[in-house]
Amino acid sequence: MGFAYFWVLLILLGFCFQAKILNSQSLACNSNDLRALEGFLNGLESGIDGWGSNSSSDCCSWDGVICEPWQSLGVENSTLPSNRVVRLELGRRRLKGKLSESLASLDQLRILNISNNFIRGSLPIKLFHLQNLEVLDLSYNEIAGSIPVDANLPSIWFLDISENYFWGSIGAGICNNSTRIRVLNLSLNYFSGKFPAGFGNCSSLEHLSLNSNHLSGSLAEDLFWLQNLSRLNLGDNRLSGPLSMGIGNLSNLVQIDISLNAFSGFLPDVFLAFGKLQSLSAHSNNFTGCLPVSLLNSPTIYMLNLRNNSMDGPIDLNCSAMVRLTSLHLSSNQFHGPIPDNLPLCRELKTVNLARINFSSQIPESFKNFQTLSCLSLSNSSLHNISAALGILQQCRNLSTLVLTMNFYEEEMPSDLTLQFESLEVLIIANCKLTGLIPPWLSNSTKLQLLDLSWNHLSGTIPVRFGSLEFLFYLDLSNNSLSGEIPRSLTQLPSFIYRDILLKEPIADFPLFVRRNQIAMGLQYNKVWSFRPTLDLSYNMFTSIIWPEFGNLKQLHVLDLQMNNLSGPIPMLSGMRSLETLDLSHNSLSGTIPRSLVNLNFLSKFSVAYNHLSGSIPLEGQFQTFPSSSFEGNKGLCGEPSILAQVEPEATIPEPSIAPGPSSSSLPLKL
Repeated sequence: MGFAYFWVLLILLGFCFQAKILNSQSLACNSNDLRALEGFLNGLESGIDGWGSNSSSDCCSWDGVICEPWQSLGVENSTLPSNRVVRLELGRRRLKGKLSESLASLDQLRILNISNNFIRGSLPIKLFHLQNLEVLDLSYNEIAGSIPVDANLPSIWFLDISENYFWGSIGAGICNNSTRIRVLNLSLNYFSGKFPAGFGNCSSLEHLSLNSNHLSGSLAEDLFWLQNLSRLNLGDNRLSGPLSMGIGNLSNLVQIDISLNAFSGFLPDVFLAFGKLQSLSAHSNNFTGCLPVSLLNSPTIYMLNLRNNSMDGPIDLNCSAMVRLTSLHLSSNQFHGPIPDNLPLCRELKTVNLARINFSSQIPESFKNFQTLSCLSLSNSSLHNISAALGILQQCRNLSTLVLTMNFYEEEMPSDLTLQFESLEVLIIANCKLTGLIPPWLSNSTKLQLLDLSWNHLSGTIPVRFGSLEFLFYLDLSNNSLSGEIPRSLTQLPSFIYRDILLKEPIADFPLFVRRNQIAMGLQYNKVWSFRPTLDLSYNMFTSIIWPEFGNLKQLHVLDLQMNNLSGPIPMLSGMRSLETLDLSHNSLSGTIPRSLVNLNFLSKFSVAYNHLSGSIPLEGQFQTFPSSSFEGNKGLCGEPSILAQVEPEATIPEPSIAPGPSSSSLPLKL
């Protein structure tokens, strides 16, 4: 009986629902709403499929427009029964043009989403006075203006205007009339002035994002009234002063980001008050003092990033308590003592960044048991005995990213064939002045994708077996003393020809380094995704020809062979269709510049200076943009670069034929 009753009830509900739909469909789109949408459409350059004069006059049938019958909205004094527009979902439509103030006539609108488009111009002030609006998402556009001081959105709970061109002060007065707001995202704009008071009136606020603006001063104390706040993102501003103990009142915080500011003083020892805290990012500030005891015993935190501060004392994590810690970034501080040997006891810890700390010990023997370790940076950490270090780290079977730059000065690169790094994808041991040969054991690291051994004193040849590293897409052996032929096998690397790059960012803010530029001889912080497919063999002593097979490297972006002893002609390289940088300068190349190079449409940096080339300089394609310095030092070349190319770049200091490695003083203090 119960089952039969259920089906009868379901059928009756279906009839009622169908009747409501039929009644809705029988009603016309409200004429005022229709005019408002037509006004919005007229302000666009791109149009919207299914809208306008060639479409139905019932705007409720238009794509992205959702209506409800006027009866369900409780609209009083309605002289014309009609459907009312309650939602406008137009995100990611590639719309271009301006926001029309006519949208403010949609007085029953609850959701307005025009995010991820190309909407520009000023903000219609009246949009901030829609009494029924619950969701306003204008993010990722090009809208300018300021938030109205008298904004009145009493029903709003989600407001996102991030990634635009909003400016002026942030008037937290929006909280006076919008007390229901739970998500407020004003990030990635141009707001300036002092951090405002008034956010404490947004008592329902759960997510507050003000990052990447120009806010200054200290945090207003009423910010710490927000008992429901779970995500606080204030990074990349100009905020200063100490971090108030009051932050401990925000007991529901899950994520805190106050990085890239000028906060100073000690971190308050309040972290045991955060029963849900998972992520703390306070890097690139001026914090001093020791790590708070409550932070070192947090049972909930999984990501801790305090790099680039001036903190001191020992690193004394309680791994028995920090059972969820996955990512630890403490680089560029003034901590002292040994490398913590208990880190393998943090059973979830995968990423460790302890670079640029002057440790008093070497890599602990306990790291042999660090089986969760995936990414490790100990660059510029006063390490020595590279053989012992690699012997320990090879036991970390899941180690995929290893950065040991600026250590082991003038030691010999170990050639021990028993070394095995089967999981290694990224290896950077640059600027160590290492001697010896490129080790043969590297050829057995078959997952290797990024290898940087630059700025050392390595000699001998490149192992031919490097050509079998099928995932290798970035190889930097520059500024060494390598000689002989460039192995022809390098022209067969799949990642230079057809394979997509598989390497992903190991984790946010993990340090990888490249030279600042060709002149500075320094290093800079960089991201994995910004590394382009590269073959850099510059500043060595290679004597081979440039193999014609280089022309098959369709995926290669950077080919730098400058400052070698290469001879013979420049081959046809027109198949290198992704090439952006081609530097063949300071060699002994002869013959002409192949005219097929003008077909390399992405080529932006080119030099064949100081060779023995002859013939005319091509003047088509990208060659119209190259300065005359790209061709100087070739007595046999004739013809002049274009007028554009005759505008010389700023004077530069020529690099020596054997470039010394950068000293620590040439590095940025904060990375």
